[in-house]
Amino acid sequence: MPQVGIIVGSTSDQPVMEDTLKTLMDLGVEAELVAISAHRNPDKVREWVLGAEARGIEVIVAAAGGAAALPGVVASHTTLPVIGVPLTSSDLNGVDALHSIVMMPPGIPVATVALGAWGARNAALLAAQVLGLKYGKIREAVEEYRQRLRER
Repeated sequence: MPQVGIIVGSTSDQPVMEDTLKTLMDLGVEAELVAISAHRNPDKVREWVLGAEARGIEVIVAAAGGAAALPGVVASHTTLPVIGVPLTSSDLNGVDALHSIVMMPPGIPVATVALGAWGARNAALLAAQVLGLKYGKIREAVEEYRQRLRER
């Protein structure tokens, strides 16, 4: 059963977020990756988010470029932690997505990480750190990962 749900607005965004999925799997965290557009299919996004807890999801990673509505839409339907990854898929090279995700209104927080691939990996690590508060095995895996970074 997945503990982290990863959602992107388009299949063209999936390759960047594969690193999120791989990093989570390397840390022993089960995850699912879906592509659903907040603009083209808002009802399906809502349905996916509302069913997340029943599927075992405890943290959601939402990635989007351009107007980057997806992370905020996801956060508006749940109190689960949402981590937004701004993607560099627009002419503004992701700055528009960064501003859209980081500037959520009070009451609908979205944790925001770096742009693109760096953010994709950090989103996985942040999700694992959140889960590590509850699951010692995941916390240990994150600590081992960080130790490997120090040894490089």
